[in-house]
Amino acid sequence: MDYVLFGLIAYLLGSLPSALIIGKLGYNLDIREHGSGNMGATNTFRVLGVKAGTIVTVADILKGTVATLLPLLFDADVHRLIIGVFAVLGHTYPIFAKFKGGKAVATSAGIILGFQPILFLIMIGSFLLTLYLTKYVSLSSIITGIVTVIVTIIMKDIGLIIVTSFLTIFVLIRHRENIKRIKNKTEPKIKWM
Repeated sequence: MDYVLFGLIAYLLGSLPSALIIGKLGYNLDIREHGSGNMGATNTFRVLGVKAGTIVTVADILKGTVATLLPLLFDADVHRLIIGVFAVLGHTYPIFAKFKGGKAVATSAGIILGFQPILFLIMIGSFLLTLYLTKYVSLSSIITGIVTVIVTIIMKDIGLIIVTSFLTIFVLIRHRENIKRIKNKTEPKIKWM
């Protein structure tokens, strides 16, 4: 029963469309009608700028973190990583935005922040280094996922290995069009780093 309750709460939390809310409240703009049409932080950075993109990134990370920490507050008999995954599913398929959401990167990172903060710092370092070298957000997300799985294998935490592997595969699937564009050299690069 705890899994159903906390899974539902995490899904609803993940479903809060940060990019849509920030776009409409702060800029009177529907982010889904601009740029790539994606409701994630990357499209927010491109369309609305660094300030809005940063706010959306932090909000999306916190969705995963709060979902992962909630069971601790209520001493629930659940695995927190599994509850966090429901937040990712909510972010990707949000009930509040016609089930069309972001690509799961920031919210996935938020799960790790709520469960293993040191690993989160490694992820941030990997992401920023790859982004600096390649200027591709999508490639940085994919490589960071792979690095995260490798680190969890070194850590020998079976729960983390399973969840980070699942999330990395999920992120890869969500970025399949980006991968094609990278191969074709049509994927946009960031200009602010």
